Amino acid sequence: MNDLSRRATITATRADPRQQDARRQPARSGPFGVLDIGSTKISCLIGRAESDGRLRALGFGWQRGRGVKSGGIVDLEEAEKAIRAAVGAAEDQADMRLKSVTVNLSCGQPESRLFNVQWPIDGRAVTEDDIRRVVREARARAASEGRGTIHALPLNFSTDETGGVADPRGLYCDTLTAQLHVVDAATTAIKSVTACLERCELEIASMVSAPFASGLATLVEDERELGATVIDMGGGTTTIAIFAEGQMLHTAQLPVGGNHVTNDVARLLSTQVAHAERLKTLYGTCQESPDDARELLPVPLVGEAEHQIAKVPRSALVSIIRPRLEEIFELVRDRIETSGLGRAAGARVVLTGGASQLVGARELAAQILDRQVRIGKPLGVIGLPDAATVPNFATMIGLLAFATGEGQTMHDIDFNVAAPQGRLARFMNFLVRRM
Repeated sequence: MNDLSRRATITATRADPRQQDARRQPARSGPFGVLDIGSTKISCLIGRAESDGRLRALGFGWQRGRGVKSGGIVDLEEAEKAIRAAVGAAEDQADMRLKSVTVNLSCGQPESRLFNVQWPIDGRAVTEDDIRRVVREARARAASEGRGTIHALPLNFSTDETGGVADPRGLYCDTLTAQLHVVDAATTAIKSVTACLERCELEIASMVSAPFASGLATLVEDERELGATVIDMGGGTTTIAIFAEGQMLHTAQLPVGGNHVTNDVARLLSTQVAHAERLKTLYGTCQESPDDARELLPVPLVGEAEHQIAKVPRSALVSIIRPRLEEIFELVRDRIETSGLGRAAGARVVLTGGASQLVGARELAAQILDRQVRIGKPLGVIGLPDAATVPNFATMIGLLAFATGEGQTMHDIDFNVAAPQGRLARFMNFLVRRM
């Protein structure tokens, strides 16, 4: 353990074809620390961007989720212990101490909303400050409702009666109108996350919507442009993000996930949650097979002696898992339909997250959603252990991509960088190409 560790006593490179096609100069090189706070695990990654645009891991650590439920902090002390352990492990590997982290947000009932903001220009030319004020106005509206803004992305502008303006700077008008996609969450939940990280001696560099980060890690450029839906099946929640034309157009969160599958198994088979998780991981599937009735699984029963093991047909396990996954995908389908963005979402769905690895999940999702479905493996990070390259860690890897400049929304734009290119649209397109 090195001298930089924050902990007390706490007990191969994989090439990626997407990076081969998109090795561009990173906006920021780092190093950066990112933290994925989830119900089932808390993971930390320290990394940087290479000169060719590829991501390199310097340190990685993770812990079983404690003090967290549905992405929100429910026990500050337990959450602090888990975060310190995960961050400390990453710091030891990287031989550095983090002062700040980019963190995901999946608590506080995050919502995706559209705001139409009008700003008086009074006949002069639109400036960068005007655009900043429009974004601040959207944030202020959310704050007045007890909501904190995570992302505020301008979708389009109008100058007086002229709509479809990509870059209003330098144009003369009386009124500037902007339609913004705002992702916000309850201010109290955000404060709880902030307070927990302060106890860990960490500042928040950025807060990122969890499904947005998952999209950055798993979608290819064509999917972002033509339309795709990312479904991140976490432990306590399932999140949805719709991408099209290079932007995230909508996000939603469902209060069900892989933990609910585990609890169903534990309750209906009368076994401990730990045993139920093992059964789900080793034998879980939502595909029925003629052999399921003959294959018997060992199930230790609650309250019985250790040597008393029941034998349960695998068909019983399938009959528990499949209905819960059907429910999740039906809820996802309903959310996509009510968003009004069904056509924009395209015909492509990318599944990621731990529960997406259940055998048959992809086929069941394709059947219920009536779309092409693939499992979204996160983009490769040089030096990251193979165990951390599975869909469970998509959000964490997406957070590192965000920290290095991928997918930055407009309110994060440094206009001094954009100005030499002359047009905001070019800068936005540059970001889209790098997403």
